[in-house]
Amino acid sequence: MARGRSATGVGDRYRLERPLGHGGMASVYLAHDAELDRPVAVKLLAESLAGDAAFRKRFLREARLAARLSHPNVVAVFDAGEADGGRPYIVMEYVDGTTLEGRGPLPPAEAVALAVQACHGLAHAHAAGLVHRDVKPHNLLLRTDGTLKVADFGIARAAEATALTQIGSILGTAAYLAPEQAAGEEVTAAADVYSLGAVLYELLAGRPPHEPASLDDLADPPQIRPVSELAPNVPRHVEDAVMRSLARNPAYRPASADELARELGDQPTAPTRVAPTPTQRRKRWWLAVPAAAVIGAVAAGVVLATNDDGKPPPRRPALAAVRPIPLGANAREQARNVAAWLRARAAAP
Repeated sequence: MARGRSATGVGDRYRLERPLGHGGMASVYLAHDAELDRPVAVKLLAESLAGDAAFRKRFLREARLAARLSHPNVVAVFDAGEADGGRPYIVMEYVDGTTLEGRGPLPPAEAVALAVQACHGLAHAHAAGLVHRDVKPHNLLLRTDGTLKVADFGIARAAEATALTQIGSILGTAAYLAPEQAAGEEVTAAADVYSLGAVLYELLAGRPPHEPASLDDLADPPQIRPVSELAPNVPRHVEDAVMRSLARNPAYRPASADELARELGDQPTAPTRVAPTPTQRRKRWWLAVPAAAVIGAVAAGVVLATNDDGKPPPRRPALAAVRPIPLGANAREQARNVAAWLRARAAAP
C-alpha cells in the first residue's frame, strides 16, 4: 500500500472527507474510495501508537482476520495499511446511521430485536475463531434501514498488550467488560456474551448494569439489580436471559451468542425451498411413470380378486415374497426393468 501524500488522503486511493468520530485510540473518517467510487469509513490510528512496532504488527494481523468475516450484522473490513508516519489504518464499510450509545430505554421488543441481530454477528465471528473483546453501544451501529452491525473486530485484541489497557482507557468501557476480562484472565466468546448482555440491560433499563469509577470497582463489581426493578414491562424470559448473560462465572452464562438469541425468543429461520431445475423435473416425471404402472397393476389385482357377486373368493395360500424391481441407471433402463418385472409377475403361478 502506498504511503499517504497529504493530510486529506490515505494512500493514493482514499480521500478523507470529514470526521465521523474520535477516540483515544483512533479517529474515524468518512472517505471516498477512488478506485471503486464509493463511500468508506477509514479508521486512522492515533499518532501515539505509530511508534509501537509490535502494536502495528498486531493491529494489521487482527485487521486481516476481521476482513475474513462476511455477515449482514458485521461491518465489513475492506483494506488495511500504513499512512504517513507509519500510522496504521483500516478501511471499512461505511454505515449510514448511528451507534446505540444513549438510545435506552427502548420498548422491550425493539431492544431485543437489536440484541438478536448483534447475537447473529457475534456468532458468525466466534465460529471463525474471532472474539470481539469490546462489545459496547459505541461499537454497535444501527443503519437507517434498521440493520444492526457490529464494528471494530480485532482492534481490542491488538490493544490489549499496549498502554491503552491502563486505567484511563479501561474505565470508558468498564461497564461492559466481563469480570474475567477485567481481571486479565483468558478472554473467550463468553466475554462477548456478557458484554452484549450489559448492552441489552442498558437498552431496556436506560442505564448500564453498573458504572465502575475505579479499578477496585472492576475487581469487585456491586450486585446487579434485576432489570424488572428499572423496567417493569420487560418480559420474564427476556429478564432471565439478560441476567444469565451477566453471570460472573462464564459457565452460568448462555453457552453461545446463538443460545442467547434463542433465550431472547429468536426463532431459527426455516430452510429455503429450492425450485427443481428442468432436468430434475424431467427425471421426476420419468420415475413417476413406472411407479404409476406398478400402482395400476396392484389395483387391477385387487379388482380381479373379487367375484362377480361381490363376495371375496376362497382364501388362497399366502404368496411368496415379491422380488423388488431392480433400480435402473436412468429413466429408460428403469422403465425396461418395470416392464420385465410385470411380465415375470404375469407368468408366475
